[in-house]
Amino acid sequence: MKDIVNNIFSVESHNFSGLALRIFQLQYHSNVVYKAWVDALGIDTFSVTTINEIPFLPVSFFKSHEVVAEILPAEQIFTSSGTSQTINSRHFVTDVSIYEQSFFKGFEHFYGAVTDWCIICLLPSYLERHGSSLVYMVDHLIKATHNADSGFYLYNFDKLALLIQQQEARKQKTMIIGVTFALLDFAMAYPMRLQYTTIVETGGMKGRKREMIRAEVHQVLKENFELKNIHSEYGMTELLSQAYSKGNGIFKTLPWMKVFARDEDDPLQVHDTGKGLLNIIDLANINSCSFIATDDVALIYEDNSFEVIGRMDASDLRGCSLLVAAN
Repeated sequence: MKDIVNNIFSVESHNFSGLALRIFQLQYHSNVVYKAWVDALGIDTFSVTTINEIPFLPVSFFKSHEVVAEILPAEQIFTSSGTSQTINSRHFVTDVSIYEQSFFKGFEHFYGAVTDWCIICLLPSYLERHGSSLVYMVDHLIKATHNADSGFYLYNFDKLALLIQQQEARKQKTMIIGVTFALLDFAMAYPMRLQYTTIVETGGMKGRKREMIRAEVHQVLKENFELKNIHSEYGMTELLSQAYSKGNGIFKTLPWMKVFARDEDDPLQVHDTGKGLLNIIDLANINSCSFIATDDVALIYEDNSFEVIGRMDASDLRGCSLLVAAN
């Protein structure tokens, strides 16, 4: 297992398929829930010779089952946000160090050394509950900056605005990671010109404001902060890796991730490009399931980037879901 974990974070495009197929066979034999799903589909695992043939586990299984690939106690149990009417997902993480490797290497892949940054978080709705994988990630990133000004600022916008102005004056690279409604509240209350600050929205309105599509949210933030681009983070409780967008809502994946579009009418048919329901291979999910069929509708591009354009009809509302579809 250790050699596979080491290979995950050094994988390159030419050997991704081989490693993914190896993990598929491993998880089929070690993950009771995934094996039952593959067997129910009537798939002969020996016939799976390409990654497009690997069956993806519906993300809803994380709401009803303990999806683990080995019988070990969970070091962390991450839970999704939601409403009182929804059942939240639970991700039993038996080796949290793999998650930590994934988000640290992922941050460095997109933004460089974390020590170069001051990281500020506006995640009030996530801090108000337990078990958020997002809070776990940003808390570790904050500590790794070794910057005394990095931290969670909740609703203290006065203090935050002063800090941002000071950081701008120092030309300090600063990142504000925030849930959508909090970023909008801050932008409307304290418009300012930002030159050295990056805004990263994580989605999530949770009924606090009228629903807005991502492009509309980004336009408000760009106008109030005089920025050319607003960044976004795409993550899920059920995954251990993130995709990031540096503008226009186009998400780039990490080397150990791959995305596909699956047919709504025939979910076993997946395509490398085009519009469909989003399937994700996350090799970092080695100890649960690396092959996840999400409820998001996406456009997949030839470079393995993607754009989320909505949610599947009749899927449960997710508190941290991305914004409503632009029709």
